[in-house]
Amino acid sequence: MDADHRGARASRRPARCRRLCEAGERVTPHLGDVFADRHIGIDDAARQQMLSTLGFQSIDDLVSSAIPTGIRVDESLDSLIPDAASEREALAELRALADRNTVRTSLIGQGYYDTITPAVITRNVLENPSWYTAYTPYQPEISQGRLEALINFQTMITDLTGLDTANASMLDEGTAVVEGMLLARRASKSKSNVFVADADAFPQTLALLETRAEAVGIDLVIADVRGGTDVPEHFGVFVQYPAASGELWNPASVIAASHEQKGIAVVAADLLALALVTSPGELGADVAIGTTQRFGVPMGFGGPHAGYMAVRKGLERQLPGRLVGVSKDAAGQPAYRLSLQTREQHIRREKATSNICTAQVLLAVMAAMYAVYHGPQGIRSIAQAVHAKAVLAQRALLEHGVRVTTEHYFDTLTVSVRDADAVVARASGHGLLLHKVDAETVRVSFDEVTAQDDQLVGVIAEVFSSDHSDPLPVPEQSGIWQIAETARAIAPTALAQFPDELARQSEYLTHPVFNTHHSETAMMRYLKRLADRDYALDRGMIPLGSCTMKLNAATEMEAVTWPEFAGLHPFAPAADVAGSLELIAQLETWLADVTGYDTVSLQPNAGSQGELAGLLAIRGYHRANGDEQRTVCLIPSSAHGTNAASAVLAGMKVVVIACDENGNVELADLRAKISAHADELAALMITYPSTHGVYEHDVVHITEAVHEAGGQVYIDGANLNALLGYARFGDFGGDVSHLNLHKTFCIPHGGGGPGVGPVAAKSHLAPYLPGHPMAQSNDHAGLTHDGGPVSAAPYGSPSILPITWAYMRMMGTTGLARATRAAVLSANYIAARLRDHFPVLYTGDNGLVAHECILDLRPLTKQTGITVDDVAKRLIDYGFHAPTMSFPVSGTLMVEPTESEDIAELDRFIDAMIGIKAEADAVAAGESPADDNVLVGAPHTAEAIATADWTHPYSREQAVYPVRSLVRSKYWPPVRRIDQAYGDRNLMCECPPIEAFA
Repeated sequence: MDADHRGARASRRPARCRRLCEAGERVTPHLGDVFADRHIGIDDAARQQMLSTLGFQSIDDLVSSAIPTGIRVDESLDSLIPDAASEREALAELRALADRNTVRTSLIGQGYYDTITPAVITRNVLENPSWYTAYTPYQPEISQGRLEALINFQTMITDLTGLDTANASMLDEGTAVVEGMLLARRASKSKSNVFVADADAFPQTLALLETRAEAVGIDLVIADVRGGTDVPEHFGVFVQYPAASGELWNPASVIAASHEQKGIAVVAADLLALALVTSPGELGADVAIGTTQRFGVPMGFGGPHAGYMAVRKGLERQLPGRLVGVSKDAAGQPAYRLSLQTREQHIRREKATSNICTAQVLLAVMAAMYAVYHGPQGIRSIAQAVHAKAVLAQRALLEHGVRVTTEHYFDTLTVSVRDADAVVARASGHGLLLHKVDAETVRVSFDEVTAQDDQLVGVIAEVFSSDHSDPLPVPEQSGIWQIAETARAIAPTALAQFPDELARQSEYLTHPVFNTHHSETAMMRYLKRLADRDYALDRGMIPLGSCTMKLNAATEMEAVTWPEFAGLHPFAPAADVAGSLELIAQLETWLADVTGYDTVSLQPNAGSQGELAGLLAIRGYHRANGDEQRTVCLIPSSAHGTNAASAVLAGMKVVVIACDENGNVELADLRAKISAHADELAALMITYPSTHGVYEHDVVHITEAVHEAGGQVYIDGANLNALLGYARFGDFGGDVSHLNLHKTFCIPHGGGGPGVGPVAAKSHLAPYLPGHPMAQSNDHAGLTHDGGPVSAAPYGSPSILPITWAYMRMMGTTGLARATRAAVLSANYIAARLRDHFPVLYTGDNGLVAHECILDLRPLTKQTGITVDDVAKRLIDYGFHAPTMSFPVSGTLMVEPTESEDIAELDRFIDAMIGIKAEADAVAAGESPADDNVLVGAPHTAEAIATADWTHPYSREQAVYPVRSLVRSKYWPPVRRIDQAYGDRNLMCECPPIEAFA
């Protein structure tokens, strides 16, 4: 590799404490060691027992045998990560960073608004590990609580948008608009390649559209679409409703004109405004998108927030992301599950039309519960108060001679001024943040919080009237200020400043769930009831391979709800967010350090978006060098489906590389494909360790071959938990990688989101990493990122970055290396103990795996008829969430215990798998009927065994207490095995009537 590929930094890891003493792994005890001891579940005695099982004397011997020496980090290099801090020290440093932020009253708007999170939701959802440590509901029988919360979310969206089907959330509003554009292209019958975007849309959304449309060859036209008569021929049109300027106009004519061209009409609608104004569906829209942030989710400097997407009838199978539906279980009872037989819609490798592989579940749950808590009357009341405050402000400004150019509006006024900078500065002095549009234009937006400030209108009038050379006096007790006292009680027609035809007449949130739980007692019990139906990390191990369900420590979580982090607008002035910017800069530096790269962007708010950002950077690099023909991306057959999907959406052509019988990239095929596509080669995209959970020895030769052909190397960071402290992507040939902070770096999965997927790269790719038109700074450790944005907010989801910051600060370099050792030890311990019962499909040198192992159930299925599904459902009876099913090989289970679990939990899982094997052998021996045994009948509910009519040949006790330890600690699944096909044939994706559960 040449110097460019080795990167700019010369200083890295310290020799100090790199190897901890073998007998116990602890050096002289001090406060910095305490957190790592709590994070890592394996203690000294357990470690020695596990090593003995594996035949190793020390943990160093194991790691040396597992991780190839050719990729090991140079121990003489210095680290940029400080020594580990104690939990108290880390919180004190976070408090110092938080104190550097200034939280002013935001009137910026532009898609982000202050809101009041009901305390019962904060305490029982956002701060509750039963909700934030849950995984994506791929095992629906043990996910009924969060699935019900998500179907509440979908129902809330369909009700308010007036459309037929909504998905279970999107990443944010800007990326949801992009997905709307892509949906329009595949659903429209127009032959045009043009997508028309409303010029009066949020600037961050337009910037995202430009980035994403260019990559896939869509001709984006940004135009004034009001009236709809001069819109060019197109396959789709996008309208902001209300507009970014605040103007509220009727887009029905634009929608009708689009339909005449066989186009698809996409409307970005403010969800709170829809409580008062006509829904997009009633106006004829095909697709509605937006954000649910102002439904009780803090601004958080930009995220995470749950975007939404809803579609008219006939487009439901075009929805990207996840869709929750209603089916029935084995007893015929209603049950929720992910619909349409896919984990995520439209991730079809090289045929992909979307790479969205996650959602914002935790935030969608919060938004849905906000609607449950307030009900239709409460939501309407909040919307009325917000609108009334805007009306009062307009009247006050007009009374003071200030020119308000917005005629019809919901919550936002555009104001003409002489000196926008002076007005904004004067507002800041009063603790207010305004949105400067240009030198003579300022916008003011109101929200749930500012609607309750009785003094605000007077201050605004003073700020703007001072813009005149002769300021007008501010009346002390005019009627306007008196009206503010009763703003919440004003009827929607009393002060409505929008056209009569846009006043909403239709009902919404009529289902009993939105009209029942309005007392705190009822709400608390409802949330508890749903949580009890779920299996999350607070109940037991979730051994999902590739998904790294590790401890989300309480100390890491603590700062998320601090107002100094949670209360920031993403476009606030740099001086007001100095603490957050410093935290982000530190985290970028630390992540670059542990991966061997030169720069990091934290903007991607999901791993899939990090993949896309990295591939777009490679694309930008080649185009800047005049190599526009370099569009081929080589991807192994074992890769995550999002790898190929992201390549397609980055404008690349996917060429698949074969894997050998050990799960490694087949070098001969790789060299042949490189040779065949040498002039067109853009990148190789690999996962390391491999998707099969094996360290590949030839990875350096692989990266060198790609570089010699002029390509770039993208290393998927999904399995970084097997490398930290021992090897770095940038050192063995990586040019760019995405990381998963919701995996390796402890951000909770939250039932399927939030996540952060930062992208790390060598310096030559830095100029092509995601930039943002609204970013407070473009300095990333001396490098600039000038590529197009991939998220709506400049830093993606920064309100959850304190989690990863705290994890790295409290672990330090020695702690991170200890975590890697423990993860590798635990995975190999499980593989060794289960090898005689289930073949371990792939191993590296010395018969070892990395941080996960693949158990091959195909021989079991052939011998007994028991399938991987049967085993997964039976594990529920044993009190476990199943490992990853049939990935990357059909008929297998991929097991990843993580470093967080102790030996007792590992042994409990091992015993469960051995017990299941014995149960399957009983079927093969004819001792249990093939069509009626504990495996095919699993999972078993309390209701199922309480019946007097028990006809199964196995006992009730065998069904629900396969091991005696469950008698006192049983998790009872709320439903039996769910009929997936029935749910697809009878698609129902909104709250079922209460009679369905009678």
